[in-house]
Amino acid sequence: MDTNEDLIINKVAQSGILTLDMQDLAAAASTAVLDLATLLEEEFILREKRFREKLEQLDTAPYQNAYVAVYCSTDAIIQPWAWMLLMQKLQGTAAQAFLCHPDELRTRIVLHKIERELNTADYNDARVIIKGCGAAWVTPECYLQATQKLLPVVKSLMYGEPCSTVPVYKKKKQ
Repeated sequence: MDTNEDLIINKVAQSGILTLDMQDLAAAASTAVLDLATLLEEEFILREKRFREKLEQLDTAPYQNAYVAVYCSTDAIIQPWAWMLLMQKLQGTAAQAFLCHPDELRTRIVLHKIERELNTADYNDARVIIKGCGAAWVTPECYLQATQKLLPVVKSLMYGEPCSTVPVYKKKKQ
């Protein structure tokens, strides 16, 4: 038996194609949820003095270095200054706060990381696949933003899996 004939070659690994899996952008992120209703009188009434007192008593330890979904679970009318005061309390504690429903938090983290942390130099003149068929929370907006950020630097951009891709862009030869 010739060992060369039995050797399995991973052509995908040898292709030099880079894969961007957007689920990985949110995977290691520590998350927390802050429901503004818990800081309101009867979870519904916003009064400045009482709100400030509740904020003063708020334990920020659960939000330390976390991506925080800030929302209100009731139909209370929230003045803009309340969100501002809340952000002032979280500043320096939370990694980032987003005004969103908790179900949207991972999507917001991915968008934030695409904008702020995705290093395009890592993809310079590369063939890139943006991995598809993932979690539902990786929304079309995530794909749009990643495409917008990568197009100026990549040689080619594809969607899907290494075994089955949809070509999106190929740099014209000069």
